[in-house]
Amino acid sequence: MALIDSLMAELDERTIASRIGIVHDEARMQYQLNSNTVQDFRQFSKIITDYYNYHYTQCVGRGGRLASSEAYGRAKELLEREYRKRSGDIASACQDALDGTNGGMRGVLDIIADGLKAEVFERYVADVFDRYIAPNSWDQQVEIIRQFIAYSGNTLSSSIDANNPQKYARDYSILIRSYTEGLQRTSAMFRRL
Repeated sequence: MALIDSLMAELDERTIASRIGIVHDEARMQYQLNSNTVQDFRQFSKIITDYYNYHYTQCVGRGGRLASSEAYGRAKELLEREYRKRSGDIASACQDALDGTNGGMRGVLDIIADGLKAEVFERYVADVFDRYIAPNSWDQQVEIIRQFIAYSGNTLSSSIDANNPQKYARDYSILIRSYTEGLQRTSAMFRRL
């Protein structure tokens, strides 16, 4: 089997779903809320901290918990990143949880779950690249990146210069980010009903 075929087999949507998506989705489904709204910011903070630690323990740290301040900080970062796209911030997320709009507290936790899943997915793709691309072989790096770009086609952003694979051969982080973002847009693994 050619190197690119092995690499792409590990980046297949079904492979990624079985290794990453399913465990994250099941963790999200198993976390129960007593209510889809909260009474105040203190309760909101407590729930997002607890949920982040729960999800992290189940899917990322595999049993290792974070300090409450670390879990809260990471949850807040994920929420602010997503709410910034809507011209909002952590206060907007809390307001949704207070009044039940935009999915209420359930929607807030979905954002945290999706953010954690996306982070793990990006690290997984980087690991696959690191295992298949020898860092000491320039010609192999360029060739595998050229093949990857050709194979990935429409998944990659239009900003990726397909005619210049050597641009990504030593530092393929931009290529990985473009690939993961493209899959997030098109993959069933990242869609919610």
